[in-house]
Amino acid sequence: MRKKLFFTNGNALQAGVAYCIGQNYAAHAREMGSAVPTSPIIFIKPPSSIIYDGENIILPKISKNVHYECELVAVIGKDCHNITKEQASDFIAGYGVGIDVTMRDLQAEAKSKGHPWAIAKGFATSAPISKIVPASYVSSNFFDIELYQNGSLRQKTNTSQMERSVEELVAFLSTVYYLEEGDIIFTGTPEGVGPIARGDKLKAVLRGYVELNVGVE
Repeated sequence: MRKKLFFTNGNALQAGVAYCIGQNYAAHAREMGSAVPTSPIIFIKPPSSIIYDGENIILPKISKNVHYECELVAVIGKDCHNITKEQASDFIAGYGVGIDVTMRDLQAEAKSKGHPWAIAKGFATSAPISKIVPASYVSSNFFDIELYQNGSLRQKTNTSQMERSVEELVAFLSTVYYLEEGDIIFTGTPEGVGPIARGDKLKAVLRGYVELNVGVE
């Protein structure tokens, strides 16, 4: 079944490709032992990785170290290619909050061998996404995002701390891909990532707009 993106105003779009940005916060790059990349690091999650508020992340049996990564999510509202940063906001349908769930041990192994991260990042249930707030409802270019694990705050930032803005990311991606309506951009995670376990409850917050609550099994 094809996944959909549900908006807070009752609208919906068919979910496309999730383009994910690696190490877009300097503090997270440091905690991963990396320098801030000179150009965006891009990886992809398929639409089948999406789950919704109230559903569960299913831990893969092949990993013993799965991490949460809370992120601002932007959704493309119109097809675009080769647009500028100044044009990008016209192609954004809305914003939400998501969790880039990562098999950290498999990712580390892949990195060490120079292999792709596809399995570590794109497995089933690896992309919980909240309802999407229409762009017309948003009053600022910057957002406060938070992640709570079993009620304890684990991640907190304002997206003004991103190395590259949403508009810059949309413009960059549009030079490489034909972005389509319903495509999703996970814009990168701040510092504070960590492991999850069966029975955990995760809450991701786009402060003032929407929450995402998922379990772990």
